[in-house]
Amino acid sequence: MTTTAKLTAVRDACLRFADAAAPFCYITDAEHYEMALELVESLFEEAEDSPVEPLNAVISMLSDAITEFESRDREMLAFEIEASAGSADLAMLRLLMDQHSLGMADLPEIGSKSMVSRVLSGDRSLSKKHIHGLSKRFGIDPGLFF
Repeated sequence: MTTTAKLTAVRDACLRFADAAAPFCYITDAEHYEMALELVESLFEEAEDSPVEPLNAVISMLSDAITEFESRDREMLAFEIEASAGSADLAMLRLLMDQHSLGMADLPEIGSKSMVSRVLSGDRSLSKKHIHGLSKRFGIDPGLFF
């Protein structure tokens, strides 16, 4: 195969790739965002752990598009701001409450609704007993609260 033929074949492959990857190069909606996350996860499993692995370039490209979408997504941005605004223990507690659709009355590990309210407002801190109970209930490492 001549050099010109090789270049033409690579150019054609790049054009086909660009056409297939277009919805993931600049993500504009939640559907393509979720698909991009699944695709990156799948590619991580396929890729070799090597600096010359071609899939790593594709993973990097997709990761950049995901990051760009997340930085534009208002709900995601609001969540990041809220999570980073407080202490790690409150951020983890709010995350657990959000992920599991829990209200203040749904956390017996902390106590009454008023106690949970005081913790969430910053008037009280989570104790070791609270953290141990929450870690056990949700199957997470207690270190995530620090």
